[in-house]
Amino acid sequence: MDILYDTHVKLLAFDFLKLTPSPMDPSSSSRNGMRLSRFETLWFVVPWWELEPNKFPKFSIDDGTDVRLIADVAVKFASEIQLGVFTKVRGRIMGNRGTLQITVSDVVIERDPNSQVLHWLD
Repeated sequence: MDILYDTHVKLLAFDFLKLTPSPMDPSSSSRNGMRLSRFETLWFVVPWWELEPNKFPKFSIDDGTDVRLIADVAVKFASEIQLGVFTKVRGRIMGNRGTLQITVSDVVIERDPNSQVLHWLD
C-alpha cells in the first residue's frame, strides 16, 4: 500500500500535466513512481468561463506556474468561485479513457494572502 494513496497531496498545475493514469486502476495515477488518488491545490481563477445549460461550468485556472488548466466544476461549487480569487480545491484524480479527469469534492475561498507561497514551499 502506498503511503500517499488516500492522502490529499499538494500539486501544482505542471504536476497535473505530468501525472500518468494507471491502466489497471482508473481511480489512481502516478507521479515519479508514487500512486496518487487525491489532490489539493490553490488556483487563481482567471477571466474565462463557459456557462452552458445542463453542463458543468468551465473555469480557466492559473496557480502562478505559468500553466493554465481548464476545470469543470460542479454547479454547487460554481456559485462559490469568483474571478480573481485564490481558491483551495480538493478532489480525486480519476482516469477516463486514458486521460486524467479531476473530480472536485471541496472548494474553499482562501483569505490568507500568503497561502500561495506557503503552498509552493510545503
